[in-house]
Amino acid sequence: MDLMTFIRRLPKAELHIHIEGSLEPEMMFDLARRNGVALPYASVEAARAAYAFEDLQSFLDLYYAGAGALLHGQDFYELAMAYFRRAHEDGVVHAELFFDPQTHTARGVAFETVLDGLEQAATEAKAQLGVSSRLILCFLRHLSEADAFATLEHARPHLHRIHAVGLDSSELGHPPAEFERVFACCRDLGLRLVAHAGEEGPPEYVREALDRLGIERVDHGVRAMEDPVLVDKLVRERVPLTVCPLSNVRLRVFPDLARHNLKRMLARGLCVTVNSDDPAYFGGYIAQNFLEIALALNLDRSDLVTLARNSLQASFTTRAEQAPWLAQLEAVAEA
Repeated sequence: MDLMTFIRRLPKAELHIHIEGSLEPEMMFDLARRNGVALPYASVEAARAAYAFEDLQSFLDLYYAGAGALLHGQDFYELAMAYFRRAHEDGVVHAELFFDPQTHTARGVAFETVLDGLEQAATEAKAQLGVSSRLILCFLRHLSEADAFATLEHARPHLHRIHAVGLDSSELGHPPAEFERVFACCRDLGLRLVAHAGEEGPPEYVREALDRLGIERVDHGVRAMEDPVLVDKLVRERVPLTVCPLSNVRLRVFPDLARHNLKRMLARGLCVTVNSDDPAYFGGYIAQNFLEIALALNLDRSDLVTLARNSLQASFTTRAEQAPWLAQLEAVAEA
């Protein structure tokens, strides 16, 4: 079978997907028209032309503008269902969705509105597509600790619907330690912990996220390779890293995929996974990320199986849930 067919047949988990970042321009304009929201672009084509990002912040400016079209529970439901259908086509059997409530509550959208729409889609995706999911509430690190605590208070009545918390948005100048008390509170509430670190920020941000926030998974983490002692720790403790190759290139973390360090990370024994991050903005969903990084770095099919296996084992699912997926993965690998 050709490489893309092989990739799509591999059962995999997507562990780094911002659901707002799956808002395709066509849907953005449809929702904006339906909701009477003005966008800063005249057309779908003009929006796509703006996808030439210089850095993380230039992307975030567009990301937050697009999110303004999301107002009602139905909007969040349609957004998530569109993602689930696309992910299912790419062989995703489980997805752990980041969502940014502060992006929406600041515009007057109720926390419950966001959560209800996403949860409805998650329920239907499981029933209709067989794709399970978890929801990860992300705090925006360019906002204050007080704002994060306020968001956590909004979430308290709904913690049975939220599996984990994360930390995203502008990394530079916003070290993880600024949110140490917030994450300690979340840990006490029984939530799992992840955080973006080591994308644009230095390896020290990865170390801070591990040691001071107590995270279980590093989102991105590619710059950890600059610190051999940190790499030893990540390997020894088998801390998963949710790497997003196409995103890394579009945001100029690497000049091109051929110079991405994912293959060296694998060779070093790191628990690397491949994900799409914000696929509507970065040019590809998860299978496209697998394909392009495989071609650019000359990964063989056993490498791709390892990446898929890592994703399943690094997910916030039980071993019982993982067992049939892992068996299916080995069957595809053997075939």
